Amino acid sequence: MTTPRLVAFDLDDTLAPSKSAIDPKIAAQLLELLRLVDVAIISGGNEQQFRVQVIAQLGDADPADLARLHLLPTCGTRYLRHDGEGFDTVYAHDLSEDEKSAALLALREEADRLGLWEQDPWGEILEDRGSQITFSALGQQAPHDAKRAWDPSGAKRARLRDAVAARLPALEVRSGGSTSIDITLAGIDKAHGMKALAEHTGIPLSDMLFYGDRLDEGGNDYPVKALGVRSIAVSGWEDTAAELDELIPTL
Repeated sequence: MTTPRLVAFDLDDTLAPSKSAIDPKIAAQLLELLRLVDVAIISGGNEQQFRVQVIAQLGDADPADLARLHLLPTCGTRYLRHDGEGFDTVYAHDLSEDEKSAALLALREEADRLGLWEQDPWGEILEDRGSQITFSALGQQAPHDAKRAWDPSGAKRARLRDAVAARLPALEVRSGGSTSIDITLAGIDKAHGMKALAEHTGIPLSDMLFYGDRLDEGGNDYPVKALGVRSIAVSGWEDTAAELDELIPTL
């Protein structure tokens, strides 16, 4: 097995519970990794979530180490790098206003038709993330246990994804987290983000390692595995931490 030069992660349910800050153990492991290799985080979450869940938890990290941290929010439709003072945008593949309107309307109408529109959600169900429109069935602030219980088989998300995709043939529509559907420009998914990493860092895909909780076919981490990047399935941040305890001494 080739020693990886870049280690990449999904965020929610891989490095942290959904929309929660990373644990101090994960923060310490990320900082240790950054002293050894490049590190990337690619997730459906928006830029602000990355800043709250990850960046704010890394304390006074050395800027030289942070220069090796690659952040790809909204499934790789955005790419942030540290410029010595803070994280700045390398690229952003934003949707047009017409594309956003069409996506929001399709999600609202199809969720309602399928009986999947929650009448008393925890926060907003639909979110415009600039480069991604996201549907969160129970609302953006739904508790973790409720989200886990809503669609354990993925059947609800699959029905909604198929219905919305039929109305938006020019856009990418996919199941996201445990309750979400994500819509981006066509052809932009986590595989696109990983290829962008290879282009910007000069590190080939064969020298990368990825950890994710949705590597099953149809999961939003699956495109990374299908791309040929060596991928390890995890079931939560504790599982990831245990995997990193084994990986870090080998680097």
